[in-house]
Amino acid sequence: MTIHTDHPFVPADGDKDAFRRLRGRLPGPATVVATGTGRSRAGLTVSSLLLVDGPAPAVTLFVDPDSDLGESLEVGASAAVSVLQSSDDWLAEVFAGQAPAPGGMFTVGTWLDSPWGPRLQDRSWCGFTVGEVREVGWSVQVTGAVTQIGIEAATGVAHARGRFHDLAR
Repeated sequence: MTIHTDHPFVPADGDKDAFRRLRGRLPGPATVVATGTGRSRAGLTVSSLLLVDGPAPAVTLFVDPDSDLGESLEVGASAAVSVLQSSDDWLAEVFAGQAPAPGGMFTVGTWLDSPWGPRLQDRSWCGFTVGEVREVGWSVQVTGAVTQIGIEAATGVAHARGRFHDLAR
């Protein structure tokens, strides 16, 4: 038996999709977007997210249309964006579907109910109402009006090349 330092199921760099490799080199915010109440809650780790300033602040995010969150976000729905912190990497993996969560994903972390959906306690967040949903590439682009903002002292984290990077450093 030979021990390899490389992952046996990950293609070599030259065999990987160039666009995905480029996108992976651009840091994105690490957030969890969640909607619903009770048993109908849905959430997803989202790094393809943009906050747009202006007279009516907006958020635009891109999600997998086959995810529970993607199926839940329709025009008129509301959701909450929670900004993750450096200690939230396991939570991010759970909501990305990459780590187990016996009892359900909302058992990981401390969640508060809000009029926009579940949000993480002690995390900066915003609540928004969906105004537009459209397909873009293999994703669904969701744009909404930000109607509530909560700021905590801690700084968020970014995600690039499969790792989380603390922005406070």
